[in-house]
Amino acid sequence: MKDTKIYLTDNDIPKQWYNLAADLPSPMHPPLGPDGKPVTPDMLAPVFPMNLIEQEVSRERWIDIPPEILSVLYRWRPAPLRRARYLEQYLKTPARIYYKDESVSPAGSHKTNTAIAQAWYNKQFGIKRLITETGAGQWGSALSFACCLLGLECKVFMVRVSFDQKPMRKTMMKVWGGQCVASPSMDTEVGRKILAQDPTTPGSLGIAISEAIEETVKDKTGKTRYSLGSVLNHVILHQTIIGLEAKKQLKIAGEKQPDVVIGCAGGGSNFAGLAFPFVNDKIHGAKMTVIPVESSSCPKMTRGVFQYDFGDVAGMTPLLAMTTLGHQFVPAPIHAGGLRYHGMSPLVSQAIVEGLLEPRSCDQVKAYEAALLWAKTEGFICAPETSHAIAVAIDEALKAREEGKAKVILFNFSGHGLMDLVGYEKFLSGELQAYELPESELCASVDKIKGLPAAARNKSGKW
Repeated sequence: MKDTKIYLTDNDIPKQWYNLAADLPSPMHPPLGPDGKPVTPDMLAPVFPMNLIEQEVSRERWIDIPPEILSVLYRWRPAPLRRARYLEQYLKTPARIYYKDESVSPAGSHKTNTAIAQAWYNKQFGIKRLITETGAGQWGSALSFACCLLGLECKVFMVRVSFDQKPMRKTMMKVWGGQCVASPSMDTEVGRKILAQDPTTPGSLGIAISEAIEETVKDKTGKTRYSLGSVLNHVILHQTIIGLEAKKQLKIAGEKQPDVVIGCAGGGSNFAGLAFPFVNDKIHGAKMTVIPVESSSCPKMTRGVFQYDFGDVAGMTPLLAMTTLGHQFVPAPIHAGGLRYHGMSPLVSQAIVEGLLEPRSCDQVKAYEAALLWAKTEGFICAPETSHAIAVAIDEALKAREEGKAKVILFNFSGHGLMDLVGYEKFLSGELQAYELPESELCASVDKIKGLPAAARNKSGKW
């Protein structure tokens, strides 16, 4: 049998990150302040260190990865590219299915790539403490790990429903010295207000972000900053090491390029980390289908609106031009907690508007069915978020079988599910149901942001 695992040596690790903002045919809209005017870097300074703000606004195509960051990434990178031969055989498909295995990081997901980078840049800037939010706990675990290695304090506001569903995630954070509290919490004014209105709320990433930012800015010592695990440009930038490695590995495997690239998408970082280096190829003439997959319970890409919206419930963030369901939207308590964010990365959103991406949604029953098939063929138990990408990879493999085409399918295996077994147990016992966001709830949520600035759907018309 040919290789099922394609490895790179440590010397092959990418030495630069790729910035899609340099190549988008139609540039993103700028972030806006409360007055409707573009945000300046100094306005972000109370929340982020200036070295990360420079990356956020950069339009440079390639940004060097500092050797000190590489020295930490070597613990698990380059990550393997695997061929899903056993799934291929089960599906009787002529497609060749590859997946980038990000579950090998110490924290178990792709999130660690940017956690290390953000912690390092903050430390270089003199920051002593990072505050963040987390949905399913993958990001909170990764940042706790990064802060542990680099000697920073870390506090994580974890969305209440995932805090209850995934108790071992907060144990992981605690092992690495992180402090984890359920959101909404009594620690912040935002949290106290929301709990007074609805003591039983499952919480949302929008609420947790508000709490994290509030706690950040109230520290007047200047030694605390906020850290975000997805959505923003600099976060996605750090994740492109995934796709850059995958391009090298596909060449080793004898593949010219993938026909289909897939990743699940909550805020956009793991999808974009794999896909954006290939989107660059598509911009320059390559023929491929690039698919971000979201939960049907939180369908901002497939059913939301493209306009300016806040990234959090309290409106503390700048206004971002993105596909959104409205910043006050509270998703159903599905087990794929990392896909419960109301908006999508502005970079990903603009690529959708441009026509470079073809988003799809998937309900949690279909996702868990795909996860079980994956476990019974490839053997690994995946995160509920990752299962959405697997479900669409299976769809594309079956489509290749119907068409009789030997397509190359690539997806991001963004994390393992060993801390998510409660969700698997509920699915196996028949407690989980397929759920799609009702149109009435979608419209009610979107109506609440109609007064915010519009964003023109600028595109070149090439795709």
